[in-house]
Amino acid sequence: MDPDTVAVATALGALADDTRRALYAYVAGRPDAVGRDEAASALGLAKHTVSFHLDRLAAEGLLEVEFRRLSGRSGPGAGRPSKLYRRAAREFALTLPPRRYDLVGDILAAAVGRAGAGDDLDTALASCAAAEGRSVAAEAGGLPDGAGLPELAAVLASQGYEPSVEASTQGSTQGSTQGSTVVLANCPFDALAQKHTAVVCGLNVSFVQGVADGLGCAGLTAHLEPDAVRCCVTVREDGQPSPTGE
Repeated sequence: MDPDTVAVATALGALADDTRRALYAYVAGRPDAVGRDEAASALGLAKHTVSFHLDRLAAEGLLEVEFRRLSGRSGPGAGRPSKLYRRAAREFALTLPPRRYDLVGDILAAAVGRAGAGDDLDTALASCAAAEGRSVAAEAGGLPDGAGLPELAAVLASQGYEPSVEASTQGSTQGSTQGSTVVLANCPFDALAQKHTAVVCGLNVSFVQGVADGLGCAGLTAHLEPDAVRCCVTVREDGQPSPTGE
């Protein structure tokens, strides 16, 4: 499991505690930042209990902290600023298996914008998906020069595809290895792909190819190969035949 997923799971796990969940709901429902005294009074809890749980929620990134004098006064005699809490601006989402509906939403919105400006919609979808893939590749760090299937798989893993690099054998009575293939066990766009298969699977191929191109993976091509139990896209070295021989 990737570090981001672990961090989100840990943060959301903090809400399993009844007291923390009640405090989070109270803070989130207030129009302004909340102090410990206010929260303790509203929920009928001891101040030290409230302090402990609010700080835990802040440490997990669910709440943000600020310091402000509630009296509005300043200068000598105004007292120390109070520690206040408000809901964090960061969004938390956890799906198992991983889903990236935000990613496909960005691609679709960009394509609709281009289509509204006069571009052909299918062309816009493919172009926007490929551009998003190249952007993801550009943000990937720590990869060696001359990226190949393993490096591509590493980046696709960060997008929820659950890839594996598998040896391919085709057309040999001795079963000799002819190349390798990246197989994607999970579709990050699964629910949409089930309802709008042609559109979503088409942009999926373009996105994966965009990642490969952005990494400089020479000689790697994404193929649309629908499968009942995994993502519809596979990536093979050029010249390697598909399982159907195409």
